[in-house]
Amino acid sequence: MLSPEDAWSAIATEAETLGIEQVARADAVGRVLAGDLTATVDVPAHDVSAMDGFALGGEVEAGAVLPVDGIVAAGDAPGAELRPGAALRIMTGAPAPAGADRVIPIEQTEVDAGTGTVRIVETVPAGSHIRRQAEVTAAGGPLLAVGELLTPGGAGVLATHGIQEAPVYCRPTVATLSTGDEVVPAEAEPGPGQLRDSHRDFLRAALSQLGIEARSLGIARDDPAELRDRVERGLDSDVLLISGGVSMGEFDFVEQVLGDTGLGCRILFDAVAIQPGKPLVAARHDRGWVFGLPGNPASAMVTYWLLVRPLLRQMTGIADGFWQGALRGRLTGGLPFAKGRDRFLPCRLGFSSGEVLVDPRPPLGSHDLVAYGAGSGLVRVPKFSAPAAAGESCEVLPL
Repeated sequence: MLSPEDAWSAIATEAETLGIEQVARADAVGRVLAGDLTATVDVPAHDVSAMDGFALGGEVEAGAVLPVDGIVAAGDAPGAELRPGAALRIMTGAPAPAGADRVIPIEQTEVDAGTGTVRIVETVPAGSHIRRQAEVTAAGGPLLAVGELLTPGGAGVLATHGIQEAPVYCRPTVATLSTGDEVVPAEAEPGPGQLRDSHRDFLRAALSQLGIEARSLGIARDDPAELRDRVERGLDSDVLLISGGVSMGEFDFVEQVLGDTGLGCRILFDAVAIQPGKPLVAARHDRGWVFGLPGNPASAMVTYWLLVRPLLRQMTGIADGFWQGALRGRLTGGLPFAKGRDRFLPCRLGFSSGEVLVDPRPPLGSHDLVAYGAGSGLVRVPKFSAPAAAGESCEVLPL
């Protein structure tokens, strides 16, 4: 049985970023750039005003009254000229006129519309409130770099430069498969001894947060032949996530099926020293990955969050790993002890004065779907820890 750190190391050793594809600008948001992007235009395209005010040339004393020769609006073509001893009304984003070396905000002036003059109340130094051509980006210069996650703001940057498509790393294809004679679809009415399939909806929702659309292979009965047939179909995906059938029960056939040499799977490990989530199977084949998640809902959630999600993110070019992104927080309630395995319990997170507040929601067990479903984080109880009280520090992974 591996520690969670060693389990992740076994995964990370063989993890690879997927290939590259060109996608439309809007579809690239949330994806990792797979190539450097170059600026196509100068930003700003010309020297422009940063304020609504008046363009001036040279030093002007406070109290001076200047004639206003006209107005320069945003969208006007460059070419206006400022006459010595005069002022030009100018709008934010308008091209700075020739002869102007500063813009004085309108708040620092008094305008006399009747005489067509402006009185300077407070002076500004040379260069004030003028944005220089190409001070943000210069055509042909670097824009966004390979490895950057394209944000909504980044989409605006691409639009500014007329970039219609961007190279990004591909997202993995993922198939899900639930198992168990007792499991029925969530839409069905369970009979005696049966229960609805919660795994499919959890995984579908969790994968959608990564922009991945899951392909469901349905529910496999506790029959090795049927399970093998569905698993073989799932191996066409980059990642196959199987729920249930990985414990030590008489009808748990997942590890047995994955060990079938005809499928070409190589099992990396079959147990991790965590609670919940110990019976996790990870396997590799020449086309991708297979994970056998535990059948208990909370165990499936925890193993996905801790070990599967980081791999999926790495495959798309995002740096991630086990417990990466965890924060130091302060408990607002108590935590139980842990024996020989690290425990990962659901919690709700709050923030106050820059501090992360962690409200533990100890579950009844690995079957307590409600406790984990309502949590917004996982709080870690290291193995062999004594109970912790409210006010003590802890480590928490936001979900």
